[in-house]
Amino acid sequence: MEIKLVKTESDYQIALKRLEEIFNATVGTPESEEADILGLLVDEYENKFHPIEAPDPIEAIKIRMEEMQLKQVDLIHDLGGKSRVSEILNRKRKLTVEMIRNLNKSLSLSAELLIKDYELSV
Repeated sequence: MEIKLVKTESDYQIALKRLEEIFNATVGTPESEEADILGLLVDEYENKFHPIEAPDPIEAIKIRMEEMQLKQVDLIHDLGGKSRVSEILNRKRKLTVEMIRNLNKSLSLSAELLIKDYELSV
């Protein structure tokens, strides 16, 4: 199959369909090479036309907690007490600079992500 640049939504759908067909091709085969190239083209198109927004800081913390199989009690040291953890995760209180530093180290979340503003719930 001839590989074309992915410029339109139609090109994108065709590339996705083909990528699905050859995704598990044996490494070193022409199909594997084609899959690698299509993957790059699809990724470039998605980044340009279907960007995924980074989660807000609280969602990022919750996602990382799930990935690391942590409970709220595991964040007490980073956030300063059981009630403080609850307030942060329930959007009743904003993260402080010290909390951001602690979470950056313990959860390996970027400070850039953690300093993003987010809405408090009322």
